[in-house]
Amino acid sequence: MMNEKHIGKFLYSTDKSKLNLDYIHHFLSKESYWAKNIPMDIVKTSIEGSLCFGVYENNKQIGFARVITDYATFGYLADVFIDKDYRGRGLSKELMTFIMEQDVVKKLRRFMLATLDAHSLYAQFGFESQEGNKRLMGVKFFEEYK
Repeated sequence: MMNEKHIGKFLYSTDKSKLNLDYIHHFLSKESYWAKNIPMDIVKTSIEGSLCFGVYENNKQIGFARVITDYATFGYLADVFIDKDYRGRGLSKELMTFIMEQDVVKKLRRFMLATLDAHSLYAQFGFESQEGNKRLMGVKFFEEYK
């Protein structure tokens, strides 16, 4: 189900038809630390398989996030960003509030993410470091994008 919310002059939306794939790909491949050089086809496929969130000012996309989920028990928050020209205005906090308000997110048994630099943002929404948790495991099958 598509949801939208206006906060001031900004629109937060789950409508994938509003997403600017070129903008998202550019940010992820050129500006993010986690997806440098990611190919466009992988970005498209990741969006197709996720619950996506866009942030817009006057129909111009200025932020993005996606939740990889089974829509029942588990979700993983990924690719969260606000355009550098819009940072420091509380938009990432509003985006997280919008994400956490979604019915599908509210019913998840486990909601996870990984971050190098935004722990204080996510802590405001109940996320805690899982360092040393013997129940969490992972495997990495590939090198970084070249």
